[in-house]
Amino acid sequence: MKQYNFDEVIERRGTNCIKHDLLKERFGDEKLIPLWVADMDFRTPDFIVEAIKKRCEHEVFGYTYGSDEYYESIINWVHYKHNWKIQKEWISYIPGIVKGISFALQCFTRPGDKIIIQPPVYHPFRIVPQSMKREVVYNPLKLVEGSYEMDFEQLESIIDEKCKALILCNPHNPGGIVWKKETLVQLAEVCAKHHILVISDEIHAEMAYPQYKHYPFATVSDNAALCCITFMAPSKTFNIAGIVTSYAIIPNDRLRKEFYEFLEAGEFGDGTIFAYEATTAAYTYGAEWLQQMRMYIMENVRFVDEFIKTNLPKIKMYMPQASFLIWLDCRELKLNQEELVDLFQNKAGLALNDGSIFGPGGEGHMRLNIGCPRSILETSLNALKKALNKEKK
Repeated sequence: MKQYNFDEVIERRGTNCIKHDLLKERFGDEKLIPLWVADMDFRTPDFIVEAIKKRCEHEVFGYTYGSDEYYESIINWVHYKHNWKIQKEWISYIPGIVKGISFALQCFTRPGDKIIIQPPVYHPFRIVPQSMKREVVYNPLKLVEGSYEMDFEQLESIIDEKCKALILCNPHNPGGIVWKKETLVQLAEVCAKHHILVISDEIHAEMAYPQYKHYPFATVSDNAALCCITFMAPSKTFNIAGIVTSYAIIPNDRLRKEFYEFLEAGEFGDGTIFAYEATTAAYTYGAEWLQQMRMYIMENVRFVDEFIKTNLPKIKMYMPQASFLIWLDCRELKLNQEELVDLFQNKAGLALNDGSIFGPGGEGHMRLNIGCPRSILETSLNALKKALNKEKK
């Protein structure tokens, strides 16, 4: 069995890499340690690289369609990982999950309609509907014993006839929550009752830690299957976000017909050569790499947890159940958001995501990307410790 090296530090600067090469533009300082954009600093798995190289050897890159092998790889992977038996006709390529969300909103809603999101949550959930002249309505998550839960009482109170869709983050970003089945069942009941479309972003689905089970929203009940569009991708899991490998899964015949006709009208469902090749390779050969990568990430979680408890007692981390993102609660530092960002960025030299961009409940928080070699994490946390110690003096 091949052992993969996640401790390797790979130089990414100079590759038009958003995470590194846009530090100057986005943060004003190109020397910061980048712990923000949600991709990993690990080498893309060899079996994906080899599949792309092999395809490049043909040296003709004309119009391409998804092969039977491509669709079978998705069907087999989704069944293997999530025990969900899907059919080929349920699947369509989409050019990115945020784009998929925008397509769904264009297809099924109109300007002035209300779109429900559950903050603190991935910021495009707010930005995309607002940019499309939809009204964003908040159903904030509630903190219960140090973890987030959905607030169904509040959800029922905000729903009216103008609410047309709810965008679900499953697993949740930035909180790292793997939603329990009973939670998703209850959400499906509410949304089905009020004829609300659930747009389920499940890009982190494969990164649930082994002790937690990810439930695709569509699988939890008949209500869920009939009222949702599911978006998945191998991009986060196998660190191939630049290849754009997302896809939709829609069990409901009516929703599928309407949405896929919308995609077809603009040729949005046509993938690229390398998207098809990378997806097929990832889902055919990726199980062992994924297992080793998740174990490394879980050790990074343990490392950060121990470091914070020992050295940064006024910062609390929400223990993630999935993915390579950690949500940091910094409210005990008693800093306003501008001061908090200044501490991390200008005093510690770190580029994290400002928690306030994730909406209500994000104030006083920062999002940390731990998808990197542990040596980088250690350097980063020591820099934060040093900055905080200077603050005390």
